[in-house]
Amino acid sequence: MSEIEEKLGNSLKELREKSKERKFNQTVDLIVNFQKFNLKKDNVNLFVTLPHKIKDKKIAGFLEVKNKNVDTITPNEFKKYSDKKELKKLTKKYEFFMAQANLMPKVASTFGRYLGPKGKMPSPQLGLVNNPDEKTINEVIQKINTSIKIRPKEASIKTAIGKEKMEDKEIIENIMAVYNSLLKNLPKGKDNIKNIEIKFTMTKPQKIKV
Repeated sequence: MSEIEEKLGNSLKELREKSKERKFNQTVDLIVNFQKFNLKKDNVNLFVTLPHKIKDKKIAGFLEVKNKNVDTITPNEFKKYSDKKELKKLTKKYEFFMAQANLMPKVASTFGRYLGPKGKMPSPQLGLVNNPDEKTINEVIQKINTSIKIRPKEASIKTAIGKEKMEDKEIIENIMAVYNSLLKNLPKGKDNIKNIEIKFTMTKPQKIKV
């Protein structure tokens, strides 16, 4: 076990000891604070696949034909979303959108102005489908459910990394997947990371030096 994994284990233990019992399964949040990081110049935009799924996300698909495995919006239904209220409702209802690749120009013109700023537009990295058969759709759903998007809008990131009822080992492995991915993608690697914080929904953060 690495030094950072040991520190994470100790911090989780402390969080569990300090946290009161709640009537819900608290989310475990990861906060990574950056240093020597220029937001405009040092553009980081990546998807990280986690070894352990946190939850099933609410996903919708822009597909030519209805699919039983995902809430589907077909091209015939696109005109409904020229109504701003409907468009806002759709954006709030779903956390993630997938799309059939050949429909992307229509998807962009109809939904782009709302989904784009919220970072929910289907992308080549995650969410575009060439052949919308059942197997492919299921694979994309699985990938979406185990992936998180990292795109800093300030000199830190905050993301859900687990649930309180998950084992510490699973939470730590999820954190390390994000941490190692950041090390590879930050311009100065470890030198860009000031510290890490972890917290449950209703607790104060535990700070970890790296």
